[in-house]
Amino acid sequence: MDLYVVRHGETWANAEQRYLGSLDPALAERGREQAQGLVANLPSGLDAVLVSPRLRALETASILNERLGLPTRTMDCFRERHVGVFEGLTQAEARERYPQLWAGNVTRQWDLGPTGGESIVDVVRRVRGGLQELQSRYPSRRVLLVAHGFVAKTIRALARNDFSDFYNWQLANGSLLALEGFVLPTADLEGLRASLPVG
Repeated sequence: MDLYVVRHGETWANAEQRYLGSLDPALAERGREQAQGLVANLPSGLDAVLVSPRLRALETASILNERLGLPTRTMDCFRERHVGVFEGLTQAEARERYPQLWAGNVTRQWDLGPTGGESIVDVVRRVRGGLQELQSRYPSRRVLLVAHGFVAKTIRALARNDFSDFYNWQLANGSLLALEGFVLPTADLEGLRASLPVG
């Protein structure tokens, strides 16, 4: 399978560097422009478009698919990480309102997350399940997945079977990650956890 992962275009919350998670804003004008700018750079011969259920991803996929006219399927497993009480806050606001959670570096813990939110391993499990489904459903196909920053970084780390640069690598809004010949490695979660940097 050739897998092409697009991060949705920018929203007002991205522009203000806020935790976005399960919040559901529409694309900003800049986000629509980013999606339109990506259209000409999409790979040829795509077979399907998969998309997160969040509005920002759906709008990005709609712009990209205007020219392609491909079947589109919404997959909840590729929604953005829910960051609980941090949602909608900047890092400074999260640190001020939840000093104990912030001091515990809770967004970077493998099996802990902000109150009401998901841990890294929660996201890894559901994204890995989605990738397994894609491999089964679209063998030898070329698929476009429109999703989110944390999801893209999770997919890349799973593809590499290595989380060592997980905190440093980021897919920009309106950008594409190409994983041609993608095969999901068989990996135990403890091995992945061991490759994740501390903090």
